Formats: sequence, structure tokens, C-alpha cells
Amino acid sequence: MNTAEGIWLYGVARSVDPGSLANLCGVAGEAPRAVEAGDLMAVTGDVPLSAFGEEALRYNLEDLDWLAVVARAHDAVIAALGARDPVVPVRLATVYHDDTSVRLAVEARAADFARTLDHVEGRVEWGVKAFLETAPEPVRTATSGAGAGAAYLARRRSALASREDRQQQAADQVNRVHAVLSEFAADACTHPPQSRTLAGEDGPMVLNGAYLVDAGEADRFAETVADCGRDSDVLSVRLTGPWPPYSFSSMEGS
Repeated sequence: MNTAEGIWLYGVARSVDPGSLANLCGVAGEAPRAVEAGDLMAVTGDVPLSAFGEEALRYNLEDLDWLAVVARAHDAVIAALGARDPVVPVRLATVYHDDTSVRLAVEARAADFARTLDHVEGRVEWGVKAFLETAPEPVRTATSGAGAGAAYLARRRSALASREDRQQQAADQVNRVHAVLSEFAADACTHPPQSRTLAGEDGPMVLNGAYLVDAGEADRFAETVADCGRDSDVLSVRLTGPWPPYSFSSMEGS
């Protein structure tokens, strides 16, 4: 291997069907390949250190356009693997010096990978995002003279009270939504809310949940999410996915 190349790690599986890697394009346009690591298989790709070395990544990961392209390619490889067999996705930008380094790293965490593979087998991740809907504008009545200031203060107090009330309703309903979906799922967790710009919604995100669901229960889960949205008078609820089980495959230090 050229010394100017590193090894990008996509994920780990028990076995890899060569057909699942055929015609795939990795993060650097490379053909992904499997590296045997004991009883496991690591799916990797040869990437140039000029773009994927430690210093280059420190710079490139700040480029959101570059990051989006790389993240899509990374996800595409993992999704292709997960369509056939359970896979533990590895976090973006995990790069090793050579195949031996990959093999040793995976073998050192073999028991953790095996437990995670058991946990995600036959299951997929669904995302559920809830947004606080924009409150209707209060009806304003025309006032003038000495009463105008008092009327303004009264409207301000009413608006603040109404906003606080909606926020409390939203918090209560978010807790109920997450409890219902967690009961349905094999595993569940929440992530920090995304910004309005990133989420593409007018209202603030109040739930950014991830749920590990048996593949055969996908339709029922989607119906449950839809019911949660219909039952809420202050939340807009969105279902995303299915995704590879990133939220339930954390292998920090792998």
C-alpha cells in the first residue's frame, strides 16, 4: 500500500457478502473491502492521507459541504451492509495506518462488537423529531389615550403567560411521546435538539429521539408516531428513517 494512504473504517459485521460491496463507492471514491479480524469482518477503504489524514481532517471537517458529501458516502456503505446483515456503524472519520492496525483495534473490542451486533440484529433505527408549533397571534383591540399603556402591558403579560403555558404543555407531551415510543421500541435515546436552520422548521425542536425497532414492527411504529402527532395540540411530530443503528452502536475508542 502506498504510504500516502490510510484505512478508513466504515463498520464491523460478523460476515460480509462480497455482493454487498460490489459497485459501492466509498468516501474517497474507493471500492470498500473487508478485513478479517478474528471472528469479525471490518469493512474499510483505502483513502489518501492528503484529504483524510489527521491534519487534513481537522481542516476538512469544518467544511460543511465536504462533510455532507463524505457523510453520505459513509452512510451509503453502511446502509448497503446493513441491508443484508447486522452491522455496527463506526463513527465518521475513523482512520487507521494499515490493515494490521484495523485488525488489532477490532479484535481488542471483539466482545463489545459482538454484544452490539446481537442487540441491533433484525432491528433498525427510526428518528422522531417534535417541534413546538407556532402559537396563533392574539387578537388585538384598538386602544388610545390613557388606557393604551395599561392595555399594552396586559397584552404582554397575557402573551408571556400563554407562551409559558404552551412550553409546559409541550414538555409534558414530549415526555409522553418519548415514553410511548420507548415502550414500543427495543431501545431508545435522545439527542440534543437541532437548530431551526438545520432542522428546516419554523418552531423550535423539543424532541430529537432515536428508537431501535424490530424490522417487522416498522409499520406499527410509524402508526404510533402518527397517533402521537394527532393527539398533540402543540407539537408537530416527524418520523425519519429507517437508518443504520448509529445511536445504538456507540464504540468510542474503537
